[in-house]
Amino acid sequence: AAARTLARGLVSLGLDVLPWSKALIQWRERVLFLRRASGDDWPDLSDATLRSTAEAWLAPFLVDQAGLADIGPDTLNEALRALLPWPLQRRLDADAPTHLEVPTGSRIPIDYGGEEGPVLAVRVQELFGLDQHPSLAGGRTPLILHLLSPAQRPIQITRDLPGFWRGSWAAVRAELRGRYPKHPWPEDPVAASPTRR
Repeated sequence: AAARTLARGLVSLGLDVLPWSKALIQWRERVLFLRRASGDDWPDLSDATLRSTAEAWLAPFLVDQAGLADIGPDTLNEALRALLPWPLQRRLDADAPTHLEVPTGSRIPIDYGGEEGPVLAVRVQELFGLDQHPSLAGGRTPLILHLLSPAQRPIQITRDLPGFWRGSWAAVRAELRGRYPKHPWPEDPVAASPTRR
């Protein structure tokens, strides 16, 4: 009973008071993305649902806790991850990975927090040679690519990398190769070797 009362009290203050780690925030965003992309098999971890069901998911992990100061990130982590059934835990990394390996071998983190969908911000040279657009959720959702200049500034946002290579790449190339002459700007990026340079 004390744990249920504590759970109700904590969520009434807002979910932000709970000890969220960066990894747990990203985990929750990945699950929310898959719920939107793949349907109701995935648990609803929205703010409204977590607040209204706190006694069920949070209270069992608050037994013998006196207050917010006694609750660490590990407690919140265990409570939330218990909401994801085992078969979905195995699918999570395949359908919504934390990182994407690009053609250079770099592992770039994916940002699941955007309203438009998951975003991968990557320097355009690291994608040379890639002729298919990367996607998530079993190929159903294309990643939003924020293609960056060598100075890490966005030069294009796309959900269609092959279309970008065939279309506006020529204009981007013409503009940026004068500004960054030490970096490769091939006419045919699909046939070029990717580079971290």
